[in-house]
Amino acid sequence: MGVPLRQQLTVASYLIKQKLKGVKKYPLVLMLEPLFRCNLACAGCGKIDYPDDILDKRLSFEECMQAVDECGAPMVSIPGGEPLIHKEMPQIVAGIVARKKYVYLCTNALLLKKRIDDYTPSPYLTFSIHLDGMQNRHDASVCQDGVFDRAVEAIKIALEKGFRVTINCTLFQGETPKEVAEFLDYAMELGVEGVTIAPGFSYEHAPQQDVFIKGNDIKNLFRGIFKLGKNRNWKLNHSSLYLDYLAGNQNYECTPWGNPTRNVFGWQKPCYLLSDEGYAPSFQELLDTTVWENYGTVNNPKCASCMAHCGYEATAVEDMLKNPLKGLWTSIRGPKTDGAMVEEPTPRYVTEKTLPTLAGIPIRVE
Repeated sequence: MGVPLRQQLTVASYLIKQKLKGVKKYPLVLMLEPLFRCNLACAGCGKIDYPDDILDKRLSFEECMQAVDECGAPMVSIPGGEPLIHKEMPQIVAGIVARKKYVYLCTNALLLKKRIDDYTPSPYLTFSIHLDGMQNRHDASVCQDGVFDRAVEAIKIALEKGFRVTINCTLFQGETPKEVAEFLDYAMELGVEGVTIAPGFSYEHAPQQDVFIKGNDIKNLFRGIFKLGKNRNWKLNHSSLYLDYLAGNQNYECTPWGNPTRNVFGWQKPCYLLSDEGYAPSFQELLDTTVWENYGTVNNPKCASCMAHCGYEATAVEDMLKNPLKGLWTSIRGPKTDGAMVEEPTPRYVTEKTLPTLAGIPIRVE
């Protein structure tokens, strides 16, 4: 795992405290989204189709600190949009670091070379650089040439200045295990701390819908990647059981409250990925008023193909707490890459494929 021991111990201590206090729903990572505006227009992004008046909105420093304090999660991820566009971002990061929270500043790195001196290296701060593969693959993913080279340059600069640096990689249609393995080898050569890797979520508002991997194609891709990765010492920023889940060996339902989202509209129901389900004015009201049983791969067709870490990493961590020996053995062995996969759970929601028909017309049963 590409996470320093100090951070692992902090998170473990937090998790144990929640268990001892009997807390059933607790956050692991706050997704703090202070703006939607971006300087790229990626094909698989569902965050940038808002009108200009929404794209111009920002969470203030005070609102960001209130969200961090209110949520209480030990880690904060700052996605976007592109966070480095936000004029108060250095102040926001400094405020989170001062609270001794681990902050991952997610960026496409186009502005990082110019803005890097606005930040101070800290064990609590990590630049999470967006790279979706090698040059051709990444530039095609972000729909702009030259972005890969600029991101790699920024990674090298940040490492030279003593910053923690990780790579955030999202996989889309057309990936092959060999290509992904080549990319992970390259990431290790760059010297980054680790790589976050997950299949892209099929955002309803994404400009292109044919780019997303679905169903068993996801699991077969990850099995192929992990088979090539044996003994290659990749540092992946995930729990061993989440990686085993991606390879089709664990039957998990998501834990959407594990990564709650605060953005310019409020606290997003139920998670970072679904943007049309409403908002709550406070974190506690998010927990209390969201009908959680209406979401997840077996409960909602919008979630059917989701295997994203923001939904399932918290589930895997919970499983490791309950079954530490299973987690340890999986960590030693690595994800299983052959044999039968776990059986897909039966959806609890009604689809047109499962509806009875009359003269070829589906009959919806309430």
